[in-house]
Amino acid sequence: MFDRLRSWARSIRRDTLAIAFALRDPRTPWPARILGALVVAYAVSPIDLIPDFIPVLGYLDDLLLLPLGLMLVRRLIPPTVLEEHRARAAASGARLSSTAGAVVVVGIWLGIAALVVWRVL
Repeated sequence: MFDRLRSWARSIRRDTLAIAFALRDPRTPWPARILGALVVAYAVSPIDLIPDFIPVLGYLDDLLLLPLGLMLVRRLIPPTVLEEHRARAAASGARLSSTAGAVVVVGIWLGIAALVVWRVL
């Protein structure tokens, strides 16, 4: 069971890196680039959309949002492009890190807060 979970986690890491590579590929359609940028930014962001200290929901976003986002982006990218970048990601072994991801998540939180303030007042 742990081997399956470990393999699944590695495939998520590989696919996140492959999608990051595919974002720069001109063969990737624009909707996939936009959604892919959001998914990759969320994946590498040090800040979660729902903080982990919130019981159940804190970890549920990591277990649901990222895999579902990756699944949707994988469907939008042409299979040949995705396979090419998966091979590149597996060979590179690079790790993603980004402050832009944190900026996106903080921006979402600020947008939600502004919407709540606007609706209340």
